Amino acid sequence: MLTVEGLRSRYGRIEVLHGIDLHVDSGEIVTVVGANGAGKTTLLRCLSGVQPLSSGTITFRGEPLHLVPAYRRLARGLAHSPEGRQIFTNLTVEENLRLGAFLYTDERVEKDMDDAFQMFPILKEKRNLVAGGLSGGQQQMLAMARALMGRPFCLLLDEPSMGLAPIVVQQIFEVISGLKALGVTVLLVEQNAFGALKIADRGYVMETGRITMQGPSEELISNPRIREAYLGL
Repeated sequence: MLTVEGLRSRYGRIEVLHGIDLHVDSGEIVTVVGANGAGKTTLLRCLSGVQPLSSGTITFRGEPLHLVPAYRRLARGLAHSPEGRQIFTNLTVEENLRLGAFLYTDERVEKDMDDAFQMFPILKEKRNLVAGGLSGGQQQMLAMARALMGRPFCLLLDEPSMGLAPIVVQQIFEVISGLKALGVTVLLVEQNAFGALKIADRGYVMETGRITMQGPSEELISNPRIREAYLGL
């Protein structure tokens, strides 16, 4: 589904990604874990096209993606739910969702919205309310639902659990886990390493702009170094 080779990126003169190699197979949930400042968010921004690459390639569904402008990547099937949610706070919940489906005008949009409301019932209750009045957890649900309205083959999720109460985090992770059944591939960036690895098929550990470890989630969870550094065990 998604292959990254030799990806480098910089902010001004400072290189923050130093040759990232990773892949995500169709139907997988793959997580990238690491401390703040490791480069996880920059990686996703490179994949969605809002952060330029210095070098390297991105291949998506068998075709080069790194030369495709950011505004065309959703049409290729790659959606990004960014860190900090970045919803339109002055628009209603429903208007935010419809903006997520801006590529489509067919009857399926209404079904997509119904599916989003089944996934996050609280959004249906608040569909006509201004999104800025939602709680942090509800705004995160809206950000994810808006991304899914674009009918992606692959969803990039950046820190969906950040700042949320444990019960909301559990709900968010349950929804992410359920996306496999809907045929959506997920690349998940998370500081909550234990929660992310529990629902993922495979994981990558990123440190200071480099992939330092990778493998099946079970192996990473049982690795003594990972348990001490990232899992608090």
